[in-house]
Amino acid sequence: MLGLSTKTLYALAALYELDLQGSNKATKIKEIASNANIPQNFLEQILLSLKKSGILISIKGAHGGYKLNLPLSDITLFDIVQILEDGYFQTSCKTDNSALKLFWEDIQEKSRANFNIPLSEFITYRNKINQTLDFSI
Repeated sequence: MLGLSTKTLYALAALYELDLQGSNKATKIKEIASNANIPQNFLEQILLSLKKSGILISIKGAHGGYKLNLPLSDITLFDIVQILEDGYFQTSCKTDNSALKLFWEDIQEKSRANFNIPLSEFITYRNKINQTLDFSI
């Protein structure tokens, strides 16, 4: 998928699972890993990065776990890529050719615009799946 790492794809799957759980419930790493089919050790690293960035909060204790700190409408794919894909949008054109520099800047701007999708779009795709399932016999 467009050169994104497994780490970012797993992060999206984890955020999707947390959204399904609702904003009031903290979900244990083990449950997120199981539901999203993500290796638990790898998921722990991802969730810590998302927590450090303020996307998630963690709650300690028997009923603890992770939950969203922001609504998905306030989180974009661009945000997740920036957090987990070190330097993904930072590459600069290392040439003295002005036309190539301008071309590269344009490509980067268009890429950022394409990634500026709120994760609340998960709902749109969830609805599409539900509609598809409703048509089966």
